[in-house]
Parts: sequence; C-alpha cells; structure tokens
Amino acid sequence: MLYSILLATVDRTREVNQFLSSLARQTWRDFEVLVIDQNPDDRLEGLVQSYSALLPIRRLRSARGHSRAFNIGLPQLRGEVVAFPDDDCWYGPGLLQQVADLFAAHPHWSGITGREVVEPGFTSGGRWDANPGLVTRHNIFRRAISFSTFLRRGVAQQYRFDETLGVGAGTPWGAGEETDYLLRLMADGHVLRYDPAVTVWHQGRSGPYTVEVQEKARKYGMGMGRVLRKHGYPGWSVAYHLARPLGGAAHALFAGVPGKARYHWSVFAGRLDGWGQPLNPSPQPTMEHVESVQRPQLVSNSEDLS
Repeated sequence: MLYSILLATVDRTREVNQFLSSLARQTWRDFEVLVIDQNPDDRLEGLVQSYSALLPIRRLRSARGHSRAFNIGLPQLRGEVVAFPDDDCWYGPGLLQQVADLFAAHPHWSGITGREVVEPGFTSGGRWDANPGLVTRHNIFRRAISFSTFLRRGVAQQYRFDETLGVGAGTPWGAGEETDYLLRLMADGHVLRYDPAVTVWHQGRSGPYTVEVQEKARKYGMGMGRVLRKHGYPGWSVAYHLARPLGGAAHALFAGVPGKARYHWSVFAGRLDGWGQPLNPSPQPTMEHVESVQRPQLVSNSEDLS
C-alpha cells in the first residue's frame, strides 16, 4: 500500500526537518511525500533537496492557507491512502505500518483517525476519547483532527476543503477545515473509524497565555462555531460547545489564573461569534500547482491493501 503524505507548511523549517526525519525512520517504506510550500521564498528548497535521496519527495507551491494547500495536493497524489500531517507534528517509527495493518484488516473503512500526543510540559489541543469506535457528527470533535487522519484516496479525492476555513484563509475562521471536510464525507455514507492507539506526536502548546495565544484561540473558536452553523448542529449541541469553554473560564478565574480564564473566554466568544455569523457561498478551490523538486523512483515493498 502506497501512502501519499500531504505536508502543508509555511513559516517553518526546523519542524519540517523533524517531520521528514521521522518519515526516514518509518518501518513502512512505501510512501511518497508532497511538501506543499506556502512560503513566498525558497527557504525549504535546500531542506527538501537534502531528503530527496532518502525519501520519494515532491515540492509543490501554494498560496497561503491550510485548505488551499490541501486542495493543491489532493489531485496530485498517487497513493492508495492519504495523510494530512501538520508541519509541527512527527510520526513514531511504526505508525504507517500500524495504519496499513488496520486498513488491510478492515477494507470497508474509508478512513482511520487517531489522537494527538504531546511531550511533557506541553498541552494537547483536545480531550481525546479513550474508547475506539465510529466517528460521528457528535463525537468528531473528540475523535478527529487533520494530522492524525488517514483516508483512502478514492474517498479523499471526491472532496475539496472549504478555503474560507482554516489557518491562512484570510477570513476570521481560523480552524474547522478538516472537521467540515470529514462531516461532508460522512454525510455521504463513508465510514471513519477512530482508534486511540493510533497516535501522532504534535508540538502542542506551552508557555504563558499571551495576547497572541488568546487571539489564536478566538480565531480557532470562530472556525468551530462556523462549522456548527454550516452543518446545522442542533441547539443543544451548540449550547454544549459554548458551555465547555465558559465553564473553563469560570473555573480558572476562581482558581486565580486570570490568563487561563481569558484564554477560555476567547474560545467561548469565538465560537459564539462564529456560529452567529450568516453563511455565505464559499469560493471555488484553487487547483493550480507548481512542481519544483525532482522525485526519485518509487519502490513498493508491500502488497496493495486498499
């Protein structure tokens, strides 16, 4: 089974090196890497070239935007399974083997999702479900995130990411693109399975609750609120997703941690604002690409498990 790994990246080099290094250590060797470069300069050219002898790697260019970058990459992939890592995550050595085994054992699954793990001193971005099971509309926020999602190509290429959602979109909605994408996929009957044993290392968050962190939290909250409205979540579900950060703000305030309280309030205010804004038609996805790195020949070391 050949993986196509879509690495959308901007403003980072050290983290990209860390991710590519983790790919070089994979026990499963049947994959290609598409580095979707959103930088206005060539800061990644030397790094990508340095891995070209180790990995089947291609570099594509994209305008800024997480969703735009994925839409550039999706038509270009050749693998049976596609992965969507963040540029500040990395894989354990056995991850691709583990996911390949799951796809082989369950041919009716359209996709597999896992959970985030972080190093000591860092905070995970979500509360992950401890139990495996199907991903549904109502548990997706605890069972799916882009960098731990793996989809069969025949399913993934049927859909495009909403380019008004996500980091770099140029809109107030700074998150939610993968949730929207997966919700549309599931609405058409595709089966996604969550397994907490599938883990992806992620940089996570550490340090003080700065103004920048709080602004980011508000934008992420607005993205989630937008998705709740776009997909017609019922009032009780919207209320639940508003109550959680509101409760977190109250708890932090009473605990004497005002910075954390403001952080949770920013999440609450963002979700409320994002949900309350009217929906407008999304622009057509951007499909142009530029390929700038020569790719080595792909050699398969396994049978097709799709």
